[in-house]
Amino acid sequence: MFRIKGYEFEIHYTNQTFPDGTLNLNGMDLTGCTRIEWYYDNDAELFTLICLAKKCAEHNCRPILYMPYVPNARMDRVKKESDTFTLKYFCDIINSLNFLSVMVLDVHSNVAAALLNRCTVIEPTNYIREAVNQVYLLTGGNEGYSRKEVMNKFITFYPDEGAMKRYSSLLDFPYAFGIKKRDWETGNILGLEVMNKEIVKDKNILIIDDICSKGGTFYYAAKALKELGAHSIYLYVTHCEKTITSGNIYYGNEIAQIFTTNSIWRDENDPRVKILEG
Repeated sequence: MFRIKGYEFEIHYTNQTFPDGTLNLNGMDLTGCTRIEWYYDNDAELFTLICLAKKCAEHNCRPILYMPYVPNARMDRVKKESDTFTLKYFCDIINSLNFLSVMVLDVHSNVAAALLNRCTVIEPTNYIREAVNQVYLLTGGNEGYSRKEVMNKFITFYPDEGAMKRYSSLLDFPYAFGIKKRDWETGNILGLEVMNKEIVKDKNILIIDDICSKGGTFYYAAKALKELGAHSIYLYVTHCEKTITSGNIYYGNEIAQIFTTNSIWRDENDPRVKILEG
């Protein structure tokens, strides 16, 4: 989905395509365009972005690209000759469009930020604080309890050391973190060991991380926390992929509520996933 000069559109709508399925951007006024917002849905949108950027250049406009989610960020390295460095090639295309700057939100890989020219990484601090506020409201704030009283029973949890190093400095709350147990042949997560587990019992917990696909990591984290006596568990992820609906975390009761941004997830009416305003 794109937003330009207050106008939102998705390319699968019939008025944005010709009968053969090719792109139809006729009638779009890009004069004076200073900002293109791209909320990733699929790779076909990249061609739309190329056309929009080139049309802006024809109007002597050099807009900012706001791209909260960076596609291909998972493929941020190659280990053997047969691997394809898709993140690099994607960033090469974005760089060729010569945006004034590229703004990304809580990028999944620092390699992506390094490969993008004139890149600014926006920290998810405001979103995480709003998630904390939502947990406060859901665990006593809506019933008139003071913030201090409610938050004395609150901690954060980071599913691995990377997330702990990345986010713990953004909040001033006690926290625990996890160490994943993997089958190194398949890469599958077998479980999760909780560190600093003595602070978990009877606490309301917000799990914090950057991205979720099916949510296996968070499912095992919530199970481990429940076994340690945690009360209610919530999850914040900056980027929530649609595949979450095929995972145990979406249909189970281990996690009471999932919070995210609109970088990928855009269903405002889903009862399980709540979009936050940053």
